Amino acid sequence: MFGYHKHRGGPRGGHYGMHAMFGRHARQAWGEAMAEAGGARRRRMFDGGELRLVLLKLIEEQERHGYDLIRALEERTGGAYAPSPGVVYPTLTLLDDMGLIEARQAEGAKKLFGITEAGTAHLAERAEEVAAIFARLDAVGAERNRGDARPVRRAMGNLRQVLQDRIMGQELSPEQLHAIADAIDEAAKKVERL
Repeated sequence: MFGYHKHRGGPRGGHYGMHAMFGRHARQAWGEAMAEAGGARRRRMFDGGELRLVLLKLIEEQERHGYDLIRALEERTGGAYAPSPGVVYPTLTLLDDMGLIEARQAEGAKKLFGITEAGTAHLAERAEEVAAIFARLDAVGAERNRGDARPVRRAMGNLRQVLQDRIMGQELSPEQLHAIADAIDEAAKKVERL
């Protein structure tokens, strides 16, 4: 999609696409940012009736209201997925109509839902499917928590910039260069020990 585009006058008079303008690391960071911004929206988290099973299982664990269900899924996936109220509340209505959940005491204006015997039986019949869905959710959460290295990338960029400014900006003595190398080596040792 982005490549070298030669226009009138060759490289000096023309323009370059993204690959020529930016280094590999900038392109990689761009790709990661785009994946973070749009990845969850492009892929559907659940197929068919999977969301019904997930909500039913969460309600089996404890009585919940709609917002609590949204928050529980967001926490479980490390913030990668939070269903919209426009999906959750109609699904709760459907589960209620199917007799799998029922409204219990109200918590202010929020309706708390509990599971019925029919709902417990339904989950038992689909236990393997439910376990597989929750394993997938947990994997998304683990990957999100492991992959959120933005603070590290920021610190690495900061170090790179400081080094370029110091080394390129002025003549440094051999002692200063060794001191910089020692500081970097010491930081590397500390990271290794973490």
